[in-house]
Amino acid sequence: IMGVSSKNFSEKELSCSHCGENKMTQETVDALQGLRDAIGKPISLSSSYRCPVHNQNVSSTGPDGPHTTGKAIDIACSGKLAHEILSFAMIRSNTWKGIGIKQKGKHSSRFIHLDTIEADNRPWIWSY
Repeated sequence: IMGVSSKNFSEKELSCSHCGENKMTQETVDALQGLRDAIGKPISLSSSYRCPVHNQNVSSTGPDGPHTTGKAIDIACSGKLAHEILSFAMIRSNTWKGIGIKQKGKHSSRFIHLDTIEADNRPWIWSY
């Protein structure tokens, strides 16, 4: 049973690559779809929902990081596409509350993190 739906993103893309669970919020998936519509070309997710076990294994944020909330995604991108994604995400700052940028190293490992987490005590934008 699919918890959230999207025109351009599959259940598999939105699910944890470790256990297959999908706890993405519809709000975040709608924001992602809006970003994809605005850019007008496919975007590839390198990470979306992560179960606490998977997040503990792959992230310094431990078992309760942003991806475990169902409100965070990482988009695999570099160069012009990364610039476009960042531009559209920043215009929609009422939607995207957290923006993390990793645009150094091999192009295949570069990404932009976007999330819809509202909290007073967290940064709006950061680099990895």
